[in-house]
Amino acid sequence: MMRQYELVERVKAYDPTADEDALNRAYVFAVQRHGSQLRASGDPYFSHPVEVAGILTRYRLDTATIITALLHDTIEDTDVTLDEVTRLFGGDVARLVDGVTKLARIELQSDQTKQAENFRKLLLAMSEDIRVLLVKLADRVHNMRTLHYIKKPEKRRRIALETMEIYAPLAERIGMQEFKVELEESAFAELHPDAHASIVARLRYLEEQGGDLVSRVIGELRDTLAHGGVQATLSGREKTPCSIWRKMQRKDVAFEQLSDIMAFRVLVPSVEDCYRTLGLLHAAYPMVPGRFKDYISTPKPNGYQSLHTGIIGPQRHRIEIQIRTHAMHDIAEMGVAAHWNYKQEAVPAAGPLTDGRQYRWVRELLEILDHATNPEEFLEHTKLEMFQDQVFCFTPKGDLIALPGGATPVDFAYAVHTHVGDTCVGAKVNGRIVPLRSILSNGDQVEVITSPKQTPNPEWERFVASGKARARIRRYIRNQQKGQHTELGRKILSQAFRDEGYEMTDKALSVVLKKFKVDTVDDLCAHVGEGIHTGREVVLAVYPGLRMAKPVEETLPRPRHLDGRHREKNGSRRHAVAIKGLIPGMALHYAKCCHPLPGDRIVGIVTTGKGVTIHTIDCEQLGPFSDQPERWLDLAWDQEGTGQNYIGRVNLVVSNETGSLGVLSTIIAKNMGNITNLKITGRTAEFFDMIVDIDVRDVKHLINIIAALRATPSVSSVERARK
Repeated sequence: MMRQYELVERVKAYDPTADEDALNRAYVFAVQRHGSQLRASGDPYFSHPVEVAGILTRYRLDTATIITALLHDTIEDTDVTLDEVTRLFGGDVARLVDGVTKLARIELQSDQTKQAENFRKLLLAMSEDIRVLLVKLADRVHNMRTLHYIKKPEKRRRIALETMEIYAPLAERIGMQEFKVELEESAFAELHPDAHASIVARLRYLEEQGGDLVSRVIGELRDTLAHGGVQATLSGREKTPCSIWRKMQRKDVAFEQLSDIMAFRVLVPSVEDCYRTLGLLHAAYPMVPGRFKDYISTPKPNGYQSLHTGIIGPQRHRIEIQIRTHAMHDIAEMGVAAHWNYKQEAVPAAGPLTDGRQYRWVRELLEILDHATNPEEFLEHTKLEMFQDQVFCFTPKGDLIALPGGATPVDFAYAVHTHVGDTCVGAKVNGRIVPLRSILSNGDQVEVITSPKQTPNPEWERFVASGKARARIRRYIRNQQKGQHTELGRKILSQAFRDEGYEMTDKALSVVLKKFKVDTVDDLCAHVGEGIHTGREVVLAVYPGLRMAKPVEETLPRPRHLDGRHREKNGSRRHAVAIKGLIPGMALHYAKCCHPLPGDRIVGIVTTGKGVTIHTIDCEQLGPFSDQPERWLDLAWDQEGTGQNYIGRVNLVVSNETGSLGVLSTIIAKNMGNITNLKITGRTAEFFDMIVDIDVRDVKHLINIIAALRATPSVSSVERARK
């Protein structure tokens, strides 16, 4: 363990103005307060904060950060209070310590919830001061170094998984390459011990067989550059077991099939020398197609700059080479911590270096936090945002937008601005209009087409790749669902009150809010629309005497009873709830077993937490609900119509002859229908059996299409599908 004077000397070595007295007091304070506490290794507990502080001195961090490292566990693991830290070491240190401190003594439902809450608090703290994240990463590095002392395998695995999914990507985002590599390697060894041991053994074998291969390659590369007049510092290494394993997983290949397991770095004095070096290497050795990346002209969001290329290098070995200046190398290895190597005489325009919000990715995570409903959802979207390879695309003005691998124009739109994403109706990629689900590639120029009438489409959630886009779409769906649940609940309650001879009023409903554990009348209506409570439950709560007055009348006891119920002399249905065509997945769901269409007699089945599923009255799937009358809801289509299309499904038998499918699609198109899905379920020498989904306005429209198909010679039979 590092002694007190050693730590102070380390800090004074790079910062002669450091507050030596504060450092000494913090060291003694941590030792005294942790007292006789021991770690899993048996070492005194205070050795941990001291080692964390020592790790951070390698990055030449300021005095406040080093003191925070010494005190970061005192509030959580001892009886020290935040007020005491503020009084003894000042508000700046207290704020940093509070940011690093985990949530303690709080009742949480699960380990995942606890993890999510801790990460949420960490994010908020690091958005105010990025030094919080630096301390947290150093804390995690030391914990991973001593992970093997923890006896419970499941606890070791949980910590390793959290490290791999959260902290290693965070280290990469702020450019702390050494932290990222060490965290990944230690987590990989714990999570996949067999794979790690196998790759390490293979690397040792190759090293023994190849002798000092790295040195020989470096020597030849140095000679090549020297002949071209470039003086460079070269280094080489084998790739880490974790990076090799990821490449094996991504390319689905065995270790023996990987040819580029060595990486070399070339450091030169200037940017001009970087490009000269690249030219010399490409002139001397064959370039591997698709392996060149220029992060100098287009730096990564974390400030990383370098040229990357792959070549068939000396002795015909396929190698990767990174070319950068010495200043770029400092940023590449130490990321945001590199700024503390220099005196901050001027404050950057974006804010002081400690301000986490100047980093775009931090702002995006904060937006996800705003849109997520609970900690677990926030953590899910955050992992999605961080833990993926990136692609870099450009706006028409040339601004660089970094996105996760697999991103689409919708992700791009949300990365530009939330409003742009919400109103996106189309996109041009490299000047050509493409579907919104298209996958973007590095270097694409993307132009987003918007419309003020557009709203987020729930279907987008199926293909977006960024956490920000998914969180925003889900929030919109939730808001829409709540509004539709509320509207539907009011209709259900109004009908339930009328059935008992009463008029529904907000005053009557407000009396029973506490009974149903809601705050407002709208919340109660939303619960009814969502299926959490039935309309009759609420009526009986308002008028308890109804329980004694008469037995519960079954509104819709069985499908066969429905046809004759609630009809006036003119045949209209008196109390049916009118519905409009709603966005799929909202309060009303159209059953896929019978595909109800306007014009069909319909009934709703209330499902707790999902709202109402709409079936045709003759749907075979209604049988199991015949003894649950409280779940039935009489529905009718809104006569005004909405102009929305619905899915009509038909079963077809079509002649197996040239052009029959073309004839089929032509007939449907001529009758103003659109095929949305086609599935061939059987095939013989004479016929195709198929299921076809068609966009139609209503049941009459579908009947017209069926009639046209029946008149077509190549169609043997056609029936509306009921499954």
